[in-house]
Amino acid sequence: MAQQEATVDVVGIGAGPSNLALAAAVDEHNRAGFTNLAMTILERKPRFGWHPGMLLDGATMQIAFLKDLATLRNPRSPFSFLSYLEARGRLVDFINHQTFFPTRVEFTDYLSWVAESVDARIDYGSEVTAVERIEEPGPDGARWTVRYTDSEGAHEVRTRSVVVATGLTERLPAWATPGPRVFHNHRLLDHIAVAAFDEVAPHRFLVVGGGQSAAEVVQYLHRTYPNAVIESVFNSYGFQPADDSPFANKVFDPEAVDDFYDAPDDVRAELMTRHATTNYGCVDLELINELYAIEYQEKVTGNRRLRFRPVTVVTSASPSDDGVRVGLHSRMTGADTVEDYTAVVCATGFRSLGVTEVLAGVAPERQRIDREYRLSVDGELVPGLYIQGATQETHGLGSTLLSNVAVRAGEIFTDIVEGLVPESTIAFSKGA
Repeated sequence: MAQQEATVDVVGIGAGPSNLALAAAVDEHNRAGFTNLAMTILERKPRFGWHPGMLLDGATMQIAFLKDLATLRNPRSPFSFLSYLEARGRLVDFINHQTFFPTRVEFTDYLSWVAESVDARIDYGSEVTAVERIEEPGPDGARWTVRYTDSEGAHEVRTRSVVVATGLTERLPAWATPGPRVFHNHRLLDHIAVAAFDEVAPHRFLVVGGGQSAAEVVQYLHRTYPNAVIESVFNSYGFQPADDSPFANKVFDPEAVDDFYDAPDDVRAELMTRHATTNYGCVDLELINELYAIEYQEKVTGNRRLRFRPVTVVTSASPSDDGVRVGLHSRMTGADTVEDYTAVVCATGFRSLGVTEVLAGVAPERQRIDREYRLSVDGELVPGLYIQGATQETHGLGSTLLSNVAVRAGEIFTDIVEGLVPESTIAFSKGA
């Protein structure tokens, strides 16, 4: 029998940046002396981690540190990146560094610091198995029962609100069967560690994809294995530069969410296409230039270790005696070739999990997320159920990115509070 726990105000599913940002808003609300709210976050992973397989040496964030978990909601937040730097004793050092873009390793440490510091219960190793609606809320006001399992067995917790932020999952091509030699870039460092490839052996690696992650993997493998050949295959004629110009970046502004949500469907679709190179299938120009310089210098010396296969697709991949045998098709010439590689890294993006794990059996076409990130099914609002991240088609390009996590958390928090406590207690959230 499941162990029943005390009713809480908010249960967050997933301990990534989105729900950590919400936990920060709840914590600040409680510190301000308003009616105390209790939040529990359930996370399936055994410990905190944010894309650990891509914490490559020197890799930097593509987003300014001010777009952290709190600053755009409350510039005075104790959970800002600047507060983290002060707590770590590196504030002056970071200022002297003169950069808006911390390394991915440092930003991950910031997220971990928030997870450790915030006044919320975070249960790691907890797998949510069901979220069940309570049709007639009892005296405790609970509208949902969340069932989950951990190492101690089955549990259930009653809650007034559920916030789903299960994040993204790997998108692999149809030809890719995951294994020790064929894997998604999201798990690059994990697979490299397990495989223990000889660093001086003449390996041959294939990297599939044309975006930032693909380019970073190419760079990493080229640096790490000095005698290996690194081949990069992608659909375009060359890496496309990311558009990070000021006007283009306005598509990630908090105000853009309203504009995008209220726009006609065809306009939203057009904007998604027009501004795709702000984030998707594109690479920082600095990295493009570095890879081009490497390729050019290798042409000069004759030691070609970095090779590109543009306008080419992978058609098959199967295990071979000492690696992977890959079928390649040139879309330019129509030629088909078969090549052998030590390993194949698929930098092929992600897809949002959305609410599929929570509302199994409810077809996507029956679901809609309103402006306040509340779920509706068949046009009827589902009270107390919020979705973070799986809203790109309705809320814009920043939905799956860090750009708006702080502001979005504040909006969800305000809506939650409005349904739980008197209006007078909301001033802190709205003014932040």
